[in-house]
Amino acid sequence: MNRPPLRFITTFGLGHMRPASGTWGSLPPVIIASAMILFGTGPNTHPIAYYSVLSAILLAFCTACILQGDAAEARFGEKDPSEAVADETAGQCIPLLAILPANAESPARGLLFVAVAFFAFRILDIIKPPPAKGWQRIPGGWGILIDDLVAGVYAAIVVVVAQRWF
Repeated sequence: MNRPPLRFITTFGLGHMRPASGTWGSLPPVIIASAMILFGTGPNTHPIAYYSVLSAILLAFCTACILQGDAAEARFGEKDPSEAVADETAGQCIPLLAILPANAESPARGLLFVAVAFFAFRILDIIKPPPAKGWQRIPGGWGILIDDLVAGVYAAIVVVVAQRWF
């Protein structure tokens, strides 16, 4: 049987990492956003580059979920398998895209909001407040993806509120 490679839906193998494969899958956009802020290409200095890179990651890993979701579920023998972490990679981009240039005027402040985005997303992805949890029942890649995009939107709201307080 010829099995298609599942590099993208496992975020290049991070989905096989234990424990907490979803956390491992969330790290690439966090690391990229942090590096961009530290190297002076964050949302306050080069917003087009920052938002373009994160949007490209979001789009690429959403596409991976949609195109490889059925194959991942067949390969790993379960609905929304823990090895499929492209949904976490995509979902994590949403709160990172909510970091506003004015709130990342220094690297330390930018990294603070990257941390807020990371922890808010992970907590909300694990809790899955309604309606996120119910959307996992959608078959295939869309079911793998949608709940994490909703968690990403919830986390983006947390980031926006946090930026107003700090």
